[in-house]
Amino acid sequence: MITNTIWSFNDKKRTLLVGFLICLAIMWGLAVDAFAHGVTQGDKGYIAETSGVQIIPFLYLGAKHMMTGYDHLLFLFGVVFFLYKLKDVSLYVTLFAVGHIITLLGGVLFEIRFNPYIIDAIIGFSVVYKALDNMGAYQRWFGFQPNTKVATFIFGLFHGFGLATKILDYEISKDGLLANLIAFNVGVELGQILALVAILIAMNYWRKTTSFMRRAYSVNTALMMAGFLLMGYQITGLLVAAPA
Repeated sequence: MITNTIWSFNDKKRTLLVGFLICLAIMWGLAVDAFAHGVTQGDKGYIAETSGVQIIPFLYLGAKHMMTGYDHLLFLFGVVFFLYKLKDVSLYVTLFAVGHIITLLGGVLFEIRFNPYIIDAIIGFSVVYKALDNMGAYQRWFGFQPNTKVATFIFGLFHGFGLATKILDYEISKDGLLANLIAFNVGVELGQILALVAILIAMNYWRKTTSFMRRAYSVNTALMMAGFLLMGYQITGLLVAAPA
């Protein structure tokens, strides 16, 4: 966690540039209908039309969801940013995964529906929350450090509800539902592992350089900007979709 960092004018410019590029990437994804908890048109059609146990296809869909789910990846990037030990990474990722699994399975099996805009706005907030946590904001503002493990688990619950809401909208067949959902979850975890391996390899190289601590504040500021963009997009969608 960053506590004392001298933030120069050049750092501010770099932060704005990185944040702008991240926001552009997210806006491009939204523009082509690649929503963080959405499904491409082809996958959507497959989910709506398939019936019976389809283990391999749902494994693939789960892995694809995680590898292309930038809200997940941004949050996980923030979670592991200052985790140096493999056991700590494993603990936090497991907490997130358990929360994700509980609400994904429970939400679909018991048909628990929430407004998708509100859920996805909360997911965007999770990115903002973790970036501020990494920047030491809560200690400076409130004089205490929230429990990061509990926060990771709670936000995992919301991330799972986000996808459960979308799956319910696509009216997945009840024939083979449990097996397919379990396969989907396994795929999500496999995709999560692959994404984390790539993130951790890049992070380990970066941490060996002298620029890591100098740039850590700037990168988390850019991460926070991306989270606010996700929130703003969903809040706007909620207001536009609201009945007149």
